[in-house]
Amino acid sequence: MTHDLSAQPSGAEYLRAVLSSKVYEAAQVTPLQPMLKLSERLENHIWVKREDRQPVHSFKLRGAYAMIAGLSRAQKEAGVIAASAGNHAQGVALSAKNLGLKALIVMPQNTPSIKVDAVRGFGGEVLLHGANFDEAKAKAIELSASKNMTFIPPFDHPAVIAGQGSLGMEMLQQNSRIDRIFVPVGGGGLISGVAVLVKQLFPEIKVIGVESKDSACLYAALKAGKPVDLERVGLFADGVAVKRIGDETFRICKQYVDDVVLVDGDEICAAMKDMFENVRAVAEPSGALSLAGLKKYVKQHRIKGETLVNILSGANLNFHTLRYVSERCEIGEKHEALLAVTIPEQKGSFLKFCHILGSRAVTEFNYRYADEKQACIFVGVRISGESEKNEIIRQLQQGGYDVMDLSNDDVAKSHIRYMIGGRASSNQKERLFSFEFPEQKGALLKFLETLGTHWNISLFHYRAHGADYGNVLAGFQTDEKDLANLNLYLEKLGYVYQDVTQSPAYQYFLG
Repeated sequence: MTHDLSAQPSGAEYLRAVLSSKVYEAAQVTPLQPMLKLSERLENHIWVKREDRQPVHSFKLRGAYAMIAGLSRAQKEAGVIAASAGNHAQGVALSAKNLGLKALIVMPQNTPSIKVDAVRGFGGEVLLHGANFDEAKAKAIELSASKNMTFIPPFDHPAVIAGQGSLGMEMLQQNSRIDRIFVPVGGGGLISGVAVLVKQLFPEIKVIGVESKDSACLYAALKAGKPVDLERVGLFADGVAVKRIGDETFRICKQYVDDVVLVDGDEICAAMKDMFENVRAVAEPSGALSLAGLKKYVKQHRIKGETLVNILSGANLNFHTLRYVSERCEIGEKHEALLAVTIPEQKGSFLKFCHILGSRAVTEFNYRYADEKQACIFVGVRISGESEKNEIIRQLQQGGYDVMDLSNDDVAKSHIRYMIGGRASSNQKERLFSFEFPEQKGALLKFLETLGTHWNISLFHYRAHGADYGNVLAGFQTDEKDLANLNLYLEKLGYVYQDVTQSPAYQYFLG
């Protein structure tokens, strides 16, 4: 039984725990589905494990139920408690409901109502507490002691890991001729369960972890030789936004995981598009993470003719996130180039420019008159790959144009493209900052009230894209003497921020 596992079980103990797990009292055997269009494109046999088909639309139900079902009678009578703003919360709530237990889920106060309602819909009691996950977790642990409720961790517990391992068992039963399995990594519960199970039965199968570049806690731990805290984590793929890998999950990963690949947000967006086009599934960003890694790994290692599996780990996303995804997926697939081009402000310049582009499709074109001598334009062009982008740049340079590639400039992609049309006056001293703030009532007001009365805001751009956080680009009129004072206020504000005054896109269009 899973509750009989030791603190650091052997591979054989984990195998027994997976085989005796009761996860199927709540979880379903999900399909392993071929991705035919992508298989043809990548010249490999690509399969996707559809964990979006679980009752809570993610794999998290497996680990939560495995641990809760293995509790003693006294523990069950006292109830369970968890801290989560995402899929783990729903997994714990439904598991407790199925077993007739009380479940209390502590969620950060800024948790979107759609997630709170989902947990309540599965029968969980919700306590909103704290400004972030760490504060919610601390409260949950405190309450677990005072109320004698069992704390159900999201990943770093042998029973949870064994529950996630049932996914690996299913894949082997559905297709035993797998060459490589690509697994998304947050805290490491899923990859630990899959890896320890697979390696007991088919050690020749490669297990490869996939992490978002801005929350790569397993990669950092492997490099350091032990779990370490990341300074900050990106929130786009919020399902894997974990600052520190678990101790037990790291122990297993170090022993059984073969490799780790890192991907960026644009590559995740491209994988979300592939998921929809191949199997008509709408994945959340972390749900498409392993497919993004699979695609990148295939190209990096020139793999052909193999059977490769990725895991669609979850599909709980805000619908409005898709607007952001649709804007970024072509760049992630290297099918769109974003360029800044300087052209002379004279008759026929646009026509000459378009003649150089030829029959290529223009996806975006931003321009505003600035002065009598030259014009700066922001242009998007559909391309077949990096080589065509380089050819376009070469042709434009040969035509006498100054060209800058902005395809990898995040400030350009998130903000500048929507702001073409104005510059700061030459005597204005301006510093530019980007911010992340929680999407909750009053967040923008707090931002403006804290900063707007002390410094003149000379530039501002915000655009919602359905995530739990917002991106703001703001310029402040300040000189070097007052910069330290401005930074003190930014720290007081409490939002993640960085100085992006040197961004090439800003300097080109707005500086």
